[in-house]
Amino acid sequence: MVEFGELLHSQFLWYALGAGLLVALVSGPLGCFAVWRRMAYFGDTLAHSALLGVTLGFVLHIMPTLAVGATCCLLAILLVYLQRRQKLAVDTLLGILSHSMLALGIVTVSLFEIKVDLLSLLLGDLLAVGSQDLVLMSITAVGILALLYWLWEKLLAFTLHEELASVEGVPVERIRMALMLMLALLIAIAMKVVGVLLITALLIIPAAAARRLSHTPEQMALLASLIGCLAVVFGLLASILWDTPAGPSIVLAAAVFFLCSQLRPLQND
Repeated sequence: MVEFGELLHSQFLWYALGAGLLVALVSGPLGCFAVWRRMAYFGDTLAHSALLGVTLGFVLHIMPTLAVGATCCLLAILLVYLQRRQKLAVDTLLGILSHSMLALGIVTVSLFEIKVDLLSLLLGDLLAVGSQDLVLMSITAVGILALLYWLWEKLLAFTLHEELASVEGVPVERIRMALMLMLALLIAIAMKVVGVLLITALLIIPAAAARRLSHTPEQMALLASLIGCLAVVFGLLASILWDTPAGPSIVLAAAVFFLCSQLRPLQND
């Protein structure tokens, strides 16, 4: 207990908690759109490009989070362009790009002989979040949440029925691009929390859990953020108490909430 009390006064712990909560807050509403539009594979594709962004950051002497954000945004724009051509099924296209980007990132790390901890990149290194990371994550999170609030009605219309939304004057292509860019920026800041391999899990699981407990889109978005925040708290606590990796612990905590959410509706059937 003494050791845990000392940890509570550690600055790195509060940085980690703040970073995790920021990502969870943004992941909630964006994860809802990912669930509604079945974009889980899209999230994986963007996440796998994060490793290439880290490599480019080291090569160009740019802050890794900025480099990852730029790389993910460029890939999102490329995906929108390629989807318009419709020469390949979307899942096929995403499968090709997802694994190609991950392989390219690993090969680039090897070619430039960059000394990076691949395990922390793949699984996250939440306890290594510093003040500079937290400031950048805060700015990005506030920007995404503000954009979500501004575009909420148009995003809902676009999600429910693209053709009808277009007829009603919603700029469908711009909304599609905005959603993908917001997901790209979220992945850039979430990489530090749960890593490349687990980003999509943190995006999808809280939203999927909230879906069974909500009656409106707004309720689902808020509840998804709450579940994500609770998963961060319990996952971080488990990581400290049992010396487990923070990122996977957070994802497992979210999975427990998901399982619990599936039990409650069954009682009303």
